[in-house]
Amino acid sequence: CYQPAYSITMVSPTRSLGISCLIGIASVSNAFQPPSHHTIHSTTSTRKSHLSNTASDVEEFIAANYPSCSNLLSKNGDSMKAIVKADVGFTIFAPNEAAFIELGEKKLAQLGDVRNDEVTEKIVSYHVILEPVTADELFNSGGVVTEGGEVPAERSISGGFFGVGGKEDGGVTLNGAKVVQSFQFADAKITGIVHEVDAFISPSIMWRYVDQLRIPGSS
Repeated sequence: CYQPAYSITMVSPTRSLGISCLIGIASVSNAFQPPSHHTIHSTTSTRKSHLSNTASDVEEFIAANYPSCSNLLSKNGDSMKAIVKADVGFTIFAPNEAAFIELGEKKLAQLGDVRNDEVTEKIVSYHVILEPVTADELFNSGGVVTEGGEVPAERSISGGFFGVGGKEDGGVTLNGAKVVQSFQFADAKITGIVHEVDAFISPSIMWRYVDQLRIPGSS
């Protein structure tokens, strides 16, 4: 069983994620009250690292719990360097292992192909925000601005028939990917938030550019 040696708070995906990065929202003041069935863990981080404690803790946490995502994040050095240097914190949307399986063998191979490094880096950038964005803030927003660009957010709906007659279930989706659960890390300086999502939140149009030397219009 993985035993984190750092401060970690698990929050419900049903309301808890940055601030200026939210589209159409200047500020959010609603305090998140997690349901009683979720356990909150809070300890003090004492580990020393060349990274900030929070960035290092998140890096280790993702590697242990979302290995495919960890490998993907490593393909965008610029975003990872920016996370380490973040002044107030950061947010990472981590596709779970099921999300990678859902991609299929062809797309997985394309992500690992060096010819697609530029596209892969762009896909990664859509999963990073350089400030902490809680699920509560995400729930109340119309979307977020990531390092890759804008990503729409909607309140998830359950029930109904082909999307008709369903009701909001308290969750939130980004580009159709649902936030499954959220984790918050903090040290004396910054806060890092990891949101597990069940699919990639980058625009599907990005896959049109794989197996090409460059993304059209890029420099």
